Amino acid sequence: MPLAEPVNEPAPPPAAVVAPETARAYWRKTSNLMWTVLAIWFIAGFGVHVFAPSLNPIHIAGFPLGFYFAAQGSLIVFVLGLWWFAKRQNQIDEEFGVQEDE
Repeated sequence: MPLAEPVNEPAPPPAAVVAPETARAYWRKTSNLMWTVLAIWFIAGFGVHVFAPSLNPIHIAGFPLGFYFAAQGSLIVFVLGLWWFAKRQNQIDEEFGVQEDE
């Protein structure tokens, strides 16, 4: 006597069949978007900090401007970059017909 009765789980939906040319075009657009966002993040994360000390003689609300740009500016760029990446990736998904169902 089994301890639990077998459960009939529904079969997963079939995988989408995509032509190889379409898959390559989709991956090219997705990859270009990914590298663009990573380049922006690198510049915001490291490039801005290189020039921050030259801005430190200027003070805003008691904080050196270089500190403010490095601490707050890079975070703002990161958040905006995430928003833009998600929006653009959804557009690419819809263009190729692989968007998520809502």
